[in-house]
Amino acid sequence: MALEFKLPDIGEGITEGEIVKWLVNTGDTVKEDQPLVEIMTDKVTAEIPSPTAGVVQECRGKEGDVVDVGAVIVVIETTTAGVVSEVATKEPTVAAPQSASKPQARCTSPGTSSVLSGSGAKMLAAPATRKLARELGINLTTVAGTGPRGRITPDDVRGFSSSRPTLASGPLSTPSTVQGQESEKRVPFIGMRRRIGEHLVKSKHTAPHFAYVEEVDMTELVSLRQQLKGDAEAQGVKLTYLPFIAKAVISGLKAFPGLNSSLDDAKGELVYKNHYHLGIAAATDEGLIVPVVKFADQKNLYALASEIQDLSLRARNGQLKPHDVTGGTFTLTSIGSIGGLFSVPIINHPEVGIMGINKIEKRAVVRNNTIVIRNMMYLSICCDHRVVDGSEAALFVKHVVEYLQQPARLLI
Repeated sequence: MALEFKLPDIGEGITEGEIVKWLVNTGDTVKEDQPLVEIMTDKVTAEIPSPTAGVVQECRGKEGDVVDVGAVIVVIETTTAGVVSEVATKEPTVAAPQSASKPQARCTSPGTSSVLSGSGAKMLAAPATRKLARELGINLTTVAGTGPRGRITPDDVRGFSSSRPTLASGPLSTPSTVQGQESEKRVPFIGMRRRIGEHLVKSKHTAPHFAYVEEVDMTELVSLRQQLKGDAEAQGVKLTYLPFIAKAVISGLKAFPGLNSSLDDAKGELVYKNHYHLGIAAATDEGLIVPVVKFADQKNLYALASEIQDLSLRARNGQLKPHDVTGGTFTLTSIGSIGGLFSVPIINHPEVGIMGINKIEKRAVVRNNTIVIRNMMYLSICCDHRVVDGSEAALFVKHVVEYLQQPARLLI
């Protein structure tokens, strides 16, 4: 009998999902619980398993399509006893039997971001990874992937590049006179990157952003972190600066509740949150994801560090669940490890504020009319001007700075 498998309710109020990648072919024999398709819902990609064993007769929708929860996505021919058919009155379209001499039809669209190498093996890589490979002149089909399901990561590309032999120029080398040809590669704007783009456009079009930047002397905090690193490592915790900053921000949110709110446009209401769910932006091969530390105010320094570490790791490995990325009340985004002077991040709507954490560097500053070397950092904040005034944002940042410059207060 034919079973029409519908996109299940994944939870967290999800009503639709985007088909990121088909994992089966029409005509494939599948086992119960075998992954059929990758579906992305609100920045989380989940593998949808088969409800039964059988033969895939039809895949409905191509990669990049958005389908509603409850819509039929796969038709499976099954003879499993006890399986109730969900076939509608109208007979489903069934793929014609394929000749053994012809390759099976793939449940993908021509514009999929997964390509085939010369050996026929699937090569998985994010657009940013592909761009890096083009810049370095590397054919991705020659690179071994170390990411989930063999996905090629930027580190794989860099490692391959550094291992390649270089050709030394000698007296016999001559300039090339062959003119190059312009070329380009078009990749479907689907999946994670499209969802991120849609979210950012909505935020910029909905919330009038303003930015405020302040510097903070991190010298005492650098010293305190160094003192605590050994104890943290003994407990299996990697202690970065982020949990210290998170605790200072939570203190600031309690002092200035307008920063821990949202604006319900539909109802015309300001919603002040009495809980503190901190979003921690994490860079992945698929784009920027914001997992959320729930009830962050109830966690001590090491607990915050441990949870941030766990969420970041699961984000990079594609293991986050829908509840991991929902419910945030304020977001932190740290680019200090990359560099740059300061940043102007985009608000994670419907939140009303986001703080950018920038690099710590030694700079000459004046203290008591004397030039000294201190560890300095810039903090950037962007807010929704409909809800937060400039003075309120400035006072909030001042509060955070005071706690970071007197870090012992963070341990109380």
